[in-house]
Parts: sequence; structure tokens; C-alpha cells
Amino acid sequence: MENTVYTKIYAPPPFNRKEILRYAGITGNAPELSALIDECIAEAEREFTYKVCFARFKVERNNEMLDLGFTKTKSVHLGKNLSGCESVLLFAATIGLGIDRLISRYSKISPTKALILQAVGAERIESLCEVFACDVQKGCAEAGYAAKPRFSPGYGDFSLEVQKDIFAVLDCPRKIGLSLNESLLMSPTKSVTAIIGIKS
Repeated sequence: MENTVYTKIYAPPPFNRKEILRYAGITGNAPELSALIDECIAEAEREFTYKVCFARFKVERNNEMLDLGFTKTKSVHLGKNLSGCESVLLFAATIGLGIDRLISRYSKISPTKALILQAVGAERIESLCEVFACDVQKGCAEAGYAAKPRFSPGYGDFSLEVQKDIFAVLDCPRKIGLSLNESLLMSPTKSVTAIIGIKS
């Protein structure tokens, strides 16, 4: 049903070590570095939860204003992304607080390990978003639709203030344990909110 908020929990996606290195800003893969990544993954993987909540909304355009059902915006960049779309899928995803706690702990005793854990967390949330986006693309294809690339608040001229509307309509704290502070920062930090345009 349109606007109904759904929640989904995913199994852990495969780890991508190349992406972990990229997020860490490291080139090369020395044996000792590979061992450290393995150590960080082994310690962190039991901390992850892969949760997504989402809802679908109709899109309406009124001159420069884009009405997404849960908010209105004049974002030109989002408007281009949603060209030809009749509806959007709004989602929030998180991998949980455990990785934040590990990063905080190791930032005091092993900055290198904290850096790798940051990269592992970044790879994990991106992998979760990719798995969810693939599910959306598959579902759209089966129904005769096409899904656009995801677009998040803070991209281009799409204001971060929209986060308040997203959290309100998806009920993120209750659905997936994701909160937003007054500075518009999310907790857990390894979390994403985004819009996926749906086009016939």
C-alpha cells in the first residue's frame, strides 16, 4: 500500500576488501594490512545489524516545486534525478551502533585500527544500500517499471533539512533504531537515507 512503512532485515552482504581499502584511503595491500583488515572484520562482523525501512510516495510537480508526498522541495538536482518519475521509494538504512562503539574504543588505543574499522563500516552501509537498491530494481523490473539511482539529502542542492521530514514519516527511531540530532547528524553514524525514483 502507498505510504505504508515497511521494515526489512538483511543477511550480511559479502565483504569487499577493495572497497574497504578505498574508504581507508590506502593503496596497495601488504600482507600485514590484509591481516589487520581480517582482524577488524572478525571483530566487527558480530556487531552489525542490516536494517532498512521504506515507503513509497507519489511525485507531483508544480512549476519549480517538487512535491514528494512527505516533503516539498525546489531542488533542481533532485528534480533532474527524478525526471519522468511518477513515484519515489524513500528509505533509511543502518548497520547499527556496534561499529560506532568499536571505532570510539580503538581511536584511543589504536588509530590505525580505528581507521580500518571506519572503512569497514563505510563499506558495510554502502553494501547494504546496494543490496536494497538491487531488490528495488528487480521488483520494479518485474512490475514493468525502472528504478533511478538513489539520491540523498545533502547531494547537490537537496537540503539536509529534509532529514527531519524523512525521520518523521518513516518513524526511523522505532522502525530501525535510527535517530537524528539537532545538527541533523544520524546515530548510528553508519546510516543512509535516500530517495529512489520509480519510472514507468
